[in-house]
Amino acid sequence: MSGRYDNVLATIGRTPVIRLNKLAPDHVSLYVKVESFNPMGSVKDRLALGVIEDAERSGALKPGQTVIEATSGNTGIGLAMVCAQKGYPLVVTMAESFSIERRKLMRFLGAKVVLTPASEKGSGMLAKAVELAEAHGWFLCRQFDNEANADMHSRTTAPEILADFDGERLDYWVTGFGTGGTLKGVARVLKQERPETQIVVCEPDNSQILGSGIAQQRDADGAPAASHPNFRPHLMQGWSPDFIPKLAEDAVGHEYIDRILPVSGSDSLRLSRELAQREGIFVGISAGATLAGALTVAESAEPGSVILAMLPDTGERYLTTPLFEDIPVDMTADELEISRSTPGFRFDAAPPPPPPDTEPAEAIPAAAPDAEAFFDEVIGDSTAPVVLFALEWCEFCWSVRKMFKEFGIDYRSVDLDSVEYQKDDRGGQIRRVLNARYNVKTIPQIFVGGELLGGATETFDAWRDGSLQKRLAALGIDHDETVGTDPYSLLPGWLHKR
Repeated sequence: MSGRYDNVLATIGRTPVIRLNKLAPDHVSLYVKVESFNPMGSVKDRLALGVIEDAERSGALKPGQTVIEATSGNTGIGLAMVCAQKGYPLVVTMAESFSIERRKLMRFLGAKVVLTPASEKGSGMLAKAVELAEAHGWFLCRQFDNEANADMHSRTTAPEILADFDGERLDYWVTGFGTGGTLKGVARVLKQERPETQIVVCEPDNSQILGSGIAQQRDADGAPAASHPNFRPHLMQGWSPDFIPKLAEDAVGHEYIDRILPVSGSDSLRLSRELAQREGIFVGISAGATLAGALTVAESAEPGSVILAMLPDTGERYLTTPLFEDIPVDMTADELEISRSTPGFRFDAAPPPPPPDTEPAEAIPAAAPDAEAFFDEVIGDSTAPVVLFALEWCEFCWSVRKMFKEFGIDYRSVDLDSVEYQKDDRGGQIRRVLNARYNVKTIPQIFVGGELLGGATETFDAWRDGSLQKRLAALGIDHDETVGTDPYSLLPGWLHKR
């Protein structure tokens, strides 16, 4: 994709089809459509734009109205992007079992995330979204049964596939299903335009709800009345909720599907990693699952067959899931061996001594009078009795900031390396005052009521032993002593390994 666009939404779609050269058997041509090339990293960006723009055209969504949806994460992330660009508030409901990074991404984009108990599964987060929409008059996207979802794929995903294989074979199209929008929207176009292409749908082998042949129970309004009896928790986040979505049910009813294929969670994890390490394609668990299905199809496909598999999202959605469980944080034995193969910059060897001084060290000049006056003014200001002398980039400073936020302590921060304090070396002058008066050379330094408390660890120790709380109380400074966080847990992660 290249060129200029009016806004980020114009970059959705036109994702690449890539041939697999190492994971595919020799007798077939295996391609993957990599949906992580969408701006927010998943196929759900298409759904989000399609549903919102359809609602705008129909008048179902009013300017400034709050949008709400139940999501395992990717739809919510896509909606957060679309709503941010278009100016709609967004609330998403999501079961607590889905990965933490999904929550953070949605909140970073400005959405509100309401978690529901994992025990209530996908139907619980959907019911909560319906409840909130009805109570507050919000627009509910209804991704699981909204025709605009499937229509978007019929208008974008399917024509892209047809164009990429124009005049060439396309024997199999392999996909999973979450909402059923990709499945229904693409399959109906392929059945009309490329009837020779077989539609293969994958689902978790321990949770075969489509493959069971058991119908989904529905309320009078068409919503799932209960979890499907064959549903079991599985590894493929975004795939196969605990009910058969209406759009997926439609694909079955219209006989778009030629084969339903169960896929194991272990194969899904393995192939997601192999896609990264052997093909350089970084995707999530559901993509590994779809590839597992495509490889199963390849086993019995005739020589020369062409297979296309959908890869729904990026692997960055799965950092806190079993997909990354065996990926170490610390150096492995092989990496330590590489480190030790040269003498410098190692954790297990002292750095070489500095060269001897050949000239006398320069005397540190005294701080300017205006720096002395500023320092006295800051630590003597009774309206801001907690003062943090800090650096903007310093991890220890950020640890103290996180502590103050956690315990509800208001403070003033003097960031000595910020633009405000760079002119005429003002920040350096203030550091000279600190050094001269208190013999401290490190940053941060924290003052409470005009008295030096110390650096980050001294501040953490003072909270641990209760002395900081007493000083705050004596000065009438609000703080929350009920928070159970250990301040030391807020230090940079690399320090916890020491």
